[in-house]
Amino acid sequence: MNDIDEPVRAELNRLRESIDNIDAAVVHMLAERFKATQQVGLLKARHHLPPADPARESRQIARLRQLAESAKLDPAFAEKLLNFIVAEVIRHHERIAEQSAGESGATGA
Repeated sequence: MNDIDEPVRAELNRLRESIDNIDAAVVHMLAERFKATQQVGLLKARHHLPPADPARESRQIARLRQLAESAKLDPAFAEKLLNFIVAEVIRHHERIAEQSAGESGATGA
């Protein structure tokens, strides 16, 4: 990168700093999302509801695709991202349900 003009290097650094800030915000937003979905998982486990909700997932995918289109983001990419997140959420919900079943079985409740 030594052969790049200084103004170009400065602009590149500015853009990369912006990307880094956005990446940090995305990570924090995902952490907040998973905190909320963990609460959903606990509620589902308490009330013996299934970890997955295919109807909601379908609605969310349609909603996210529409948001992506409005934001000029590839809807297929947005759908892939949501599918990945939903799969992880379901995995967490299954683990919460298993733990809940183990605890209620151990206490006789």
